[in-house]
Amino acid sequence: MTLLVALTGWHVESWVERFARLLPERRVVHLGEEYDPGEIVYAVSWKHPHGIFRRLPNLKAIFSLGAGVDHILEDPDLPDVPILRVVDNDLTNRMSEYVVLHALAHLRQFRRYEAQQRERLWEDDRYQPAAADVRVGVMGLGVLGQDAARKLAVMGFDVAGWSRTPKTIAGLITYAGDDGLGPFLARTDILVVLLPLTEDTRGIIDHALLSGLARDGRLGGPVLINAGRGGLQRQADILRALDEGVLAAASLDVFESEPLPVDSPLWAHPRVVVTPHNAAMSDPDAVGRLIVRQIRRHEDGGAFDHVVDRSRGY
Repeated sequence: MTLLVALTGWHVESWVERFARLLPERRVVHLGEEYDPGEIVYAVSWKHPHGIFRRLPNLKAIFSLGAGVDHILEDPDLPDVPILRVVDNDLTNRMSEYVVLHALAHLRQFRRYEAQQRERLWEDDRYQPAAADVRVGVMGLGVLGQDAARKLAVMGFDVAGWSRTPKTIAGLITYAGDDGLGPFLARTDILVVLLPLTEDTRGIIDHALLSGLARDGRLGGPVLINAGRGGLQRQADILRALDEGVLAAASLDVFESEPLPVDSPLWAHPRVVVTPHNAAMSDPDAVGRLIVRQIRRHEDGGAFDHVVDRSRGY
């Protein structure tokens, strides 16, 4: 039985070597070499060429190499086999590090003091609000969103969460669905977006949504942090909101087109932080071990964990 590494845009050879080391009893192949489609039993994917999995008659499962699975579900010709997403403590912790870092940076006016240092200005004429004075709203209450919400609360922020369907989470104020979105936004000074990308969430961060954020906060205007998926946001609307004063600042790790084009106005915008989709770059060995554990458990008759519900998109 053979494992197929179906990647584009990543270092294929290093992943083949990693899985060959972790699964020494199996053959590991990639798309650039010859193999018998009938021998492939498992496949790992990152932005695989559409249609390739349908040609594998004995395929039992497809593993995503990232937390998201939209890159798999975009394939219109997928076989009817389980799709597994990555749920890894290392990845979760790194995402929460990113979210807390940027929430604190906006709270403590880091960009302002960074600019002052370059100009050799000693100036501090603004009141510094405490974290407890700032309301953070986390959109998306999966594993990543819940962990980020807990850690933001530890820092003292007033945290609430929103999800497409109702969730009860100890110690967290939660809102859900279309009815809950307006009240959630109205009490949010820093909006953290960690939603999966589905047909329901594509383009959800638009001008109308940003206009619903709180106008009475202590930061001089609402702030956006998107570390979820680039397809969640409409960048033209974000720029418009910044220019109109609807939005005070933004930290963006993901973009509609990646890499972010060199002529994008986001690069030079004074109130935008751009990072290169690295908020939660998990340890590749940890991801490899997680996938191998799933394979071995399945071979021993156990059930897969973290199976994607295709009807929901995550």
